[in-house]
Amino acid sequence: MYSGQDPERVMELLRDRGLEASIDIGIVTGTGLATIVKEVENALEIPYDDLPGFPQGFVSGHARRLVIGNVGRLRVALLQGRSHYYETGDAQAMRTPIEVLLRLGAHSVVLTSSVGSIKPNMRAGALTIVTDHINLSGVNPLHHEQGDARFVPMTDAYDVTLRHRLKRAAASQGVALHDSIYMFMPGPSFETPAEIRAAALLGADVVGMSVVPETVIARRYGLKVAALCAVTNLGAGLEGAVPSHNETKRMAATAAISLRRIFDTFIRTLDEP
Repeated sequence: MYSGQDPERVMELLRDRGLEASIDIGIVTGTGLATIVKEVENALEIPYDDLPGFPQGFVSGHARRLVIGNVGRLRVALLQGRSHYYETGDAQAMRTPIEVLLRLGAHSVVLTSSVGSIKPNMRAGALTIVTDHINLSGVNPLHHEQGDARFVPMTDAYDVTLRHRLKRAAASQGVALHDSIYMFMPGPSFETPAEIRAAALLGADVVGMSVVPETVIARRYGLKVAALCAVTNLGAGLEGAVPSHNETKRMAATAAISLRRIFDTFIRTLDEP
């Protein structure tokens, strides 16, 4: 059961390392996407290995580092790399990092990830913003939590205003953003062709192995959430697709170029009307 002690220890460590100001927004980066915010000024960088309760596992393509600093007028905290359910069997694996964002002063968090597309017209290299999700896996990070706070409403899990601002930032950079429903798959094996067909019948547009547990945790703490994903492959069986992690890393690195442009504009204009 989650004790809540790790965030307190992390905050003490950050203060000992010289953290002075609070942040405005948090960003979680997925496979191959650690560099989506290119320039963070006056940055405080700490490896996850030094932070109690932060991901200690290893997935290639994840930098595993907390970066706090300035982008324009705003203060941001980047969680470069995440822990997945498939690494630990614990859906709460990202709870301490997300609670640390809250304690640092964040009002919102933007999640990024690589996803597989179920729509043949949304191919590798496309970018998509999550409007809703489907989670039929039986995995929920609030299992075993006590009290009424665990009954988190998910009607507006992905904040409309944040989505609008991300779309405006993308449009200003000439980048198209699709709208997608994300279906959570616990992994680590990729989906079967039959599972991809079932996901499509249920109304999903993309599939992935992250985002959803983090969204539930963030909403538990009252954080506004947006999720912006890079399509790295077609789902298994579509046009003969056979997804692989190497393909995910390669295509995510390509998508990160466009994501970087979007996030630079998004963050720098976040405090504008």
